[in-house]
Amino acid sequence: MIRKAVLPVAGMGTRVLPATKVLPKELLPVVDKPLIQYAVEEAAEAGITDIVLVTAKGKELLVDHFDRSPELERQLEERGKLELLEIARSTCPKGVTITAIRQPAPLGLGHAVWCARPVIGDEPFAVLLPDDLILGQPGALRQMVDQWSQTRGHLVAVENVPLEHVNRYGILDVVEEKGQLARARGMVEKPKPEDAPSTLSVIGRYILEPVVFDFLDKKQKGQGGEIQLTDAIAATLSQVGLSGLRFKGTRYDCGTKAGYVQAIIDAALLHAETAGPVYRHIHALAGRRAA
Repeated sequence: MIRKAVLPVAGMGTRVLPATKVLPKELLPVVDKPLIQYAVEEAAEAGITDIVLVTAKGKELLVDHFDRSPELERQLEERGKLELLEIARSTCPKGVTITAIRQPAPLGLGHAVWCARPVIGDEPFAVLLPDDLILGQPGALRQMVDQWSQTRGHLVAVENVPLEHVNRYGILDVVEEKGQLARARGMVEKPKPEDAPSTLSVIGRYILEPVVFDFLDKKQKGQGGEIQLTDAIAATLSQVGLSGLRFKGTRYDCGTKAGYVQAIIDAALLHAETAGPVYRHIHALAGRRAA
């Protein structure tokens, strides 16, 4: 029922400079895959068949990553490295079509989503922010799709944050909580701690009804002078409901240096090739610190 997803990838990644001076932040590797590939694979696992990358000037490498590389494939085949050849060919999951659309100016997340409207059309769709890497099985979006089939309306992934951090996120105004699901009457974008209706923050996974485009079409600027996606969600709650899902899995804010390093460590401990050596290194490091 959810076939299409938007990946807004036009940001500059200034929080992790100088690594992102030339390389798009979404191509930063976590062990052996870039962040954007984790997001695309999560979307494919959830049944997504059409992905829209909302890019910007200088982000052409993002599209190249999912394209074929004839010269690389030829060399790997000639050298008999067939396992690596299959890896090189499988960056784009089977059955998934990836389309790139340019965001002409950095006008906010809501505007980036609006840029994808020609591909999304008039149907419910997902939004994934590759900066938010979520490790766990099933993937967070798969969990959301399963839940959305029962709740419909807007559905966002949520987790609690410390009260002093609520001004970094969109925060749900919760009416009722039942298990992993929180029903909300609205959202507040980056409130001051004293004004926050809860500490339940929205992170980078959304399933949205297409009615949000009716608001985004108006291009109204919100906080920070940007077109905010949270404003579009809040403005359409008279037509559709809003719920937050406490997903199972671990989320890493890879737009920060600490979050990115933590993601690498945990992903390495889950990877068959790196788990043993990395665990031994951490164990030895802890021993040296304790001595």
